[in-house]
Amino acid sequence: MRTERVSPIKKALIAGYPVIGINTWEEDQTVAALGLFARSVFGADRPLIRWDLSHGLTCGETVLDPAPTPDLALDKILAHPDPGFFVLHDLQTYLDRPEIQRRIRDLAQAFRGQNRFAFLLGPDFRVPPALGKDVFVVDFPLPDLAELREIVERALAAAAKKGAECHLTQDQITQAAMTLKGFTAAEAQFSLNKLLWGQKTITESLLQALHDEKEQMARKSGILEYVRVSASIDDVGGLQNLKDWLIKRKKLFSPEAAAAGITPPRGLLMMGISGCGKSLSVKAISHLWQLPLFRLDMNQVYSGLYGTPEAAFHRAIKFVEAVAPAILWIDEIEGGISSVAMKDGSTGSHIFSAFLTWMQEKSADVFVAATANRIDLLPAEIIRKGRFDQVFFIDLPSDREREEIFRVHLARRGNDPAQFDLTLLSVATEYWNGAEIEHVIEAAMVEAFHRGTPLHQDDLYTIIRNTVPLSRTMSEQIKFIKLWASERAISASAAPQS
Repeated sequence: MRTERVSPIKKALIAGYPVIGINTWEEDQTVAALGLFARSVFGADRPLIRWDLSHGLTCGETVLDPAPTPDLALDKILAHPDPGFFVLHDLQTYLDRPEIQRRIRDLAQAFRGQNRFAFLLGPDFRVPPALGKDVFVVDFPLPDLAELREIVERALAAAAKKGAECHLTQDQITQAAMTLKGFTAAEAQFSLNKLLWGQKTITESLLQALHDEKEQMARKSGILEYVRVSASIDDVGGLQNLKDWLIKRKKLFSPEAAAAGITPPRGLLMMGISGCGKSLSVKAISHLWQLPLFRLDMNQVYSGLYGTPEAAFHRAIKFVEAVAPAILWIDEIEGGISSVAMKDGSTGSHIFSAFLTWMQEKSADVFVAATANRIDLLPAEIIRKGRFDQVFFIDLPSDREREEIFRVHLARRGNDPAQFDLTLLSVATEYWNGAEIEHVIEAAMVEAFHRGTPLHQDDLYTIIRNTVPLSRTMSEQIKFIKLWASERAISASAAPQS
């Protein structure tokens, strides 16, 4: 077990805190660590004394007392005369009860300086305000990248002993470990056992299977969606300033960047006109940086299905921090975090404040990719430096960018862009957005397929003539968006060449 994981517990013991709360998802690993500490302090003849709702108060295999309730368990522990480590597993849900709080205060006073320590274990462990001075809380974190890589290597070695041939490169092994970030050690081992069982050849397909496991884990949260990414930065037409910014920061989440003292970027806000490639750009970031992408659904946060919105938002943040380095995608951020929410004093204002504080102070390698359409709803607090590294405005594509968008979408659908006059198509679609151009190609291909002929330029013109672009139906709103962004954001597109 790596020193970094047990160091907070060791420091708390050295300080002499009598009651220590341990925030952990790994009961077995935490108990094993406490057992090692107990043997180093008391010797091999002093095992842990544990309590849970299923087994009562136990020492090794011996039941000391059935103690079916936490009240009785705490009374028995308080009366225990000898030094030792007392581990309580199921106490978290009872901490708001006054009689439990009183017993824990008595425990803290009686154990002080007596070489007796009580450990309260639980996932997402929180101390009620009444016990804030009596319980010292530490984290027993999930396995880091180095530990997960060791687990992957052991699993591959075990598969090789059974006759499997491993064709993974060292980089792919590291990528497999990174995909397992956020798993407990046991979960990682179980997933690898399942995926490697009966395999004769271990190839890159293992990485895809691990992504499936990651998606399953995200699905359990209900609030976060694990987004599968296939779009690369080459699939984004135009937006050269944005692309250059992303390429320069491609390696900033690497150990080499950390060794050089370079801090990873905090986040990026992309605002602008609907249909101009904001969502596609977010997916391209994930592909370019080779980081997992999680989409936060603010509607689910506010739905109440996952507890109070504040608690649901907090769990989502803790989850994405656990799987870091990762990208957190907040689509249409103005819908859940806006200036209206800031002023109304309700749940929205609390989430807004929590988000701003987290963005300012977060230490985990979580890159926030936020998109916005109703940019007039965004408060100045979000836009200012220190929250997002850069704010980009994505405008309607220029002439050159529309050519590039046509080229990308034609090639993606098996058409040779060289067979089309992209310049004339760009002229015909002036003031169109990228989504509208994509629709033209899709609709024209349907017509060509119906006729049983290859796609021709005239097919595209037919669809263009029968389409009314967004810029015509929402011209006033687009003018307002451009005016608002002109002094508040950097253009995602390069300046047109003269």
